[in-house]
Amino acid sequence: MAHSMSLISTGLRFGTIPKTKISAPPRFISRSASGFRIRAVQENGGPRRLVDIIRIVPELSRNYFRSPSRRTLFGGISLLGGFYVAQTISLSFGALAVNDVIAAVVCVLLTEYVTKFYYSRPKVTFPIALLNNFKMGFTYGLFIDAFKLAS
Repeated sequence: MAHSMSLISTGLRFGTIPKTKISAPPRFISRSASGFRIRAVQENGGPRRLVDIIRIVPELSRNYFRSPSRRTLFGGISLLGGFYVAQTISLSFGALAVNDVIAAVVCVLLTEYVTKFYYSRPKVTFPIALLNNFKMGFTYGLFIDAFKLAS
């Protein structure tokens, strides 16, 4: 007989997770090498379902990104990721000399769509801000590559 078992929380505290009493046999509680405690029991004492864990993930990520230093870090990663993608696209299409015009049109359309999407929102959320940071890094990377080609 198979038991349905899943992960509720680790020893990391991301925010307010409801406290549950553990009334399960010891086999449902395990310790990893790093010492994190994994619980697989929900409020009514039954095993957690995968759907319940998926419902917890947005709240955990929201609480994780409340720290200004983490928001700044991921904003910088997004900016540099856009720069990296722009350099990769420019290098690959420029070296092959095939479909340069189509690649340029796709890049401009992508940039304009993200700009319209960002500025049409009444409230800017963190994922939308990350998308705008990616776009800024992407545009900056294309400009830098254009300056390299002109010199």
